[in-house]
Amino acid sequence: MVPSAVDGINVPHFRTGVGVDAHVFSLDENRPLWLAGLHWPGQVGLDAHSDGDVAAHAICDALLGAAGLGDLGTNFGTDRPEYVQASGAKLLAAVYELVLAAGYRVSNVCVQIIGNRPKLNSRSSEAVASLSFALGGADVSVSATTTDGLGFTGEGKGLAAIASALIY
Repeated sequence: MVPSAVDGINVPHFRTGVGVDAHVFSLDENRPLWLAGLHWPGQVGLDAHSDGDVAAHAICDALLGAAGLGDLGTNFGTDRPEYVQASGAKLLAAVYELVLAAGYRVSNVCVQIIGNRPKLNSRSSEAVASLSFALGGADVSVSATTTDGLGFTGEGKGLAAIASALIY
């Protein structure tokens, strides 16, 4: 990748991407919850083709979008049996490799988890470490919010996440 010149100074070519993911809580009380690369014991998981990790999935879409590589469904769709129950960490690592192969590096990613539970605060540093590890040590920010009872997340029916990525 060739840096661009601004006022005679070479600067990296930055690209940004945004990703969104949402899943409903499973009716199967034995389905484990995976969120931000972490297992949440005692919490019912999300229905999905993979593990349903909305934070990891939103980051994947943000990175793929920034690199112009499509989206999660295009690259790892439900027609790919090898990704049934795949972990969010596995998908993140695979997306990271695609981004690197396209000639980019990850500057940072930011993800906000939307829902009433689980409470992220007690494990936020673990979440950052887990997601960063899957992305080769990239800077990661994780936050959470509720929707004050509005929508399916506010009604406690599922979780959503919004992520942004900056690559160069």
